[in-house]
Amino acid sequence: MTIFTRRAALFAAGGVAGWGLSRWLGPDLPVYDGTRYTPAVSDATILNDASGLSPTPVHKHLVMTENADEALITAIRQELAQAQAEGRPVNVGAARHSMGAQAIPRDGTAITFDNGSVEIDSAAQTYRAHAGARWSQVIAALDPAGWSPKVMQSNHDFGVAATYSVNAHGWPVPFGPMGATVRSLRMILPDGELVTCSPTENADLFNLGMGGYGLIGIIVDLEVEMVSNTRLSPTFKVMEASAFANAFRQAVADPAVSMAYGRLNVERASFFEKALLITYRETEDQSDLPPASGSGWMSHAASRLYRAQLGNEAFKSFRWWNETTLGPALGGGEATRNSLINEPVVTLDDRNPDRTDILHEYFVGFESFDDFLAACREVIPASYQEFLNVTLRYVAQDDQAVLSFASEPRIAAVMSFSQEMTDRAEADMARMTQELIDRITAIGGAYYLPYRPHARLDQLTAAYPRAREFVQAKRALDPQLVLRNNLWDSYLGQL
Repeated sequence: MTIFTRRAALFAAGGVAGWGLSRWLGPDLPVYDGTRYTPAVSDATILNDASGLSPTPVHKHLVMTENADEALITAIRQELAQAQAEGRPVNVGAARHSMGAQAIPRDGTAITFDNGSVEIDSAAQTYRAHAGARWSQVIAALDPAGWSPKVMQSNHDFGVAATYSVNAHGWPVPFGPMGATVRSLRMILPDGELVTCSPTENADLFNLGMGGYGLIGIIVDLEVEMVSNTRLSPTFKVMEASAFANAFRQAVADPAVSMAYGRLNVERASFFEKALLITYRETEDQSDLPPASGSGWMSHAASRLYRAQLGNEAFKSFRWWNETTLGPALGGGEATRNSLINEPVVTLDDRNPDRTDILHEYFVGFESFDDFLAACREVIPASYQEFLNVTLRYVAQDDQAVLSFASEPRIAAVMSFSQEMTDRAEADMARMTQELIDRITAIGGAYYLPYRPHARLDQLTAAYPRAREFVQAKRALDPQLVLRNNLWDSYLGQL
């Protein structure tokens, strides 16, 4: 029997009606005449990422399946030594979902780990995962034993070590980035030395590697905190966008709230004027929890409704009504914690070779949220880009990572655009991105590094004031710069 998740139901409710309407309400998009396409390219010698806009030549691409023991350590050491002897870079990736080749070494050795081993330590409330384990594999291991990842990304396709390396976060509250839940890890440094790192052992390396994009060392495995899997029930509150920050702060401070996130409306005429706050609390009945489910066919309905917004303001309004009125009216929608986070990225895949989904993410303090709204209202609707969604999440203050994006408790705004695969769209995206970053750093905020490399170097140092400290430590640790990627080549290496 198929079990439907509440997350999918919220997103897909009304999807059938939406699909019917979309057959006669067509999109209003600019024509492609006169444009130059930038088709996605990828083959044995060229790696790309989720954007399809980062074709990068590599010397070779290795997939390593060894367990996190001596065989894997030896193989990594051999590749590091060979790359150093030949003057080539090395970088390790998993899903390579970053959108600016942040996990690809130009003309170097690209390594992908493909081993999903996970070992549970219930007494310590931790699990040890191979660096290449995907979150779907972690959930599959933890769920039967009644456990759940404490913090992970909102989709389950990504690697555990990769999440630590980009310092990603999720929507459980009141936590910070996933790196704050790592008890310890083993890492191979550029000179081949194997070290154990934690907040108390080799803490300098731990803090550099957390959000260090694989530039400090190659992670072998990690010990990560977990929490009990529970049955949760959602509540929904619609409000003016200006009221969201205060309502969100109160929800995060409520010990009964386990998960929380928000949305804003995206119609151009009333852009970011309304907000929806969704919170999850444990139900009284915590017996007989069902296995972590996927959304099945409902993901396709959700994708239809989501894609129907493209170039269609009426459908953007329809989706907002669906999320704020129809979805909540369908009922309680109880779901387990693991079911809520057990979703693949493909749920929203556009499958359109002429367009690509581009993410932005910005981090702003609660007191600056109104200024953030004003900046977005002035910049985004005036652009050429098609804006589809924004999700608002909480990130606790992060004093560990050298490249921290949360010097205070912050609201994270995860934005989704649908961009043409053309030169004109790329140029417009770069212009809009730089304008947004200027406005957001001016109010003390930051932008997230794994996405399109459109920021200026001065914008990076404004958002990440310890960037030069990171670079100095990197150069001392890796004088031959064997661990490199596009983030280093385009930005950090210039400092």
